[in-house]
Formats: sequence, structure tokens, C-alpha cells
Amino acid sequence: MMTRQRIGLSVALLLLAALFFFIIVSEHGLLDLRLLKTERERLVEENRHLNRENHTLSVEIDRLKHDPQYIESVARRELGMVGKDEVIVKPSAQPDRKVKK
Repeated sequence: MMTRQRIGLSVALLLLAALFFFIIVSEHGLLDLRLLKTERERLVEENRHLNRENHTLSVEIDRLKHDPQYIESVARRELGMVGKDEVIVKPSAQPDRKVKK
């Protein structure tokens, strides 16, 4: 009877080990759960970043629609435009000066 109990115990332990292996490695196991959680965290962070970017763009669109001073500053900065009665002064090229110590 002792050997029969050992065989039963061995089979039970083998089945238990196989079950743990299946739980850890299977398609819906712990490793898959860990990968899904990591992917979810990455997507949540990307979503936050995109929401901040959307808000920034929304504010800029609103300013471009309603703020003449902002439109002027963008035109000057990005298009190099000048206002009425303004004169562009370009410095002449100067030779390199030696600094005295």
C-alpha cells in the first residue's frame, strides 16, 4: 500500500507542477498578463501625451483665430514678415577681431 500512495502522490505532484507551468506560460497566463499590463501602461502614457499635445494645439488654434497680436508674432517669427513703416537693417560683415588679453 505504501508504494501505491507514493505513486499517487507523485502523480498528484506532477499534475500540480504541470498546472503551475500551464498557469505561468499559457496564452492567458501570468507572463501574458505581465506583457499586457506593460503595454497598457505604455498606451496610457502615450494617451496622456497626446491629450496634452491636443490641448496645446487647441489653444494655439484659438489664438490664431482670435488674437491679432499672436498672429502678428507668428508671421514675424515663421514667415519673416515686417510691419508697416519698419526698416530692416542688416549689419555689414566685419572682419574677425582679435581679443587682447
